[in-house]
Amino acid sequence: MAEQKNNGKTFQIADEVQAQYGELIKLILATESMDDDERQYWFDIMPSMTDNQIDRLFNILETERKKLEELEVKYQNEIKQLNEKHLIEWQEFQMKDSKKKIAKQEAKDKKEDADDVLSMLNDL
Repeated sequence: MAEQKNNGKTFQIADEVQAQYGELIKLILATESMDDDERQYWFDIMPSMTDNQIDRLFNILETERKKLEELEVKYQNEIKQLNEKHLIEWQEFQMKDSKKKIAKQEAKDKKEDADDVLSMLNDL
């Protein structure tokens, strides 16, 4: 009997199961659709399962893994697109804000220039 550790939990797996179904064991350990008790249950009954049942379990878990990977890629792309969109919006907002500040400063400078001209004229 071999021990397999996963996320702090130790599973007991028969040596012949470990030797014969390494990939299936990895899928069982990685799946999020089972809790630890269910994982141990599958490890316990694997020696009595038929080849057809083993193949079916493998196909179910492999399909689940692939679908989750596809979803992860899809959502990562969507997140990337949203981040790019918001970055562009943020840059546009900053540009508008900067233009407002520049316009305000230019208006202030024009007023100061006009005040300076009036002051010089008054001094004459």
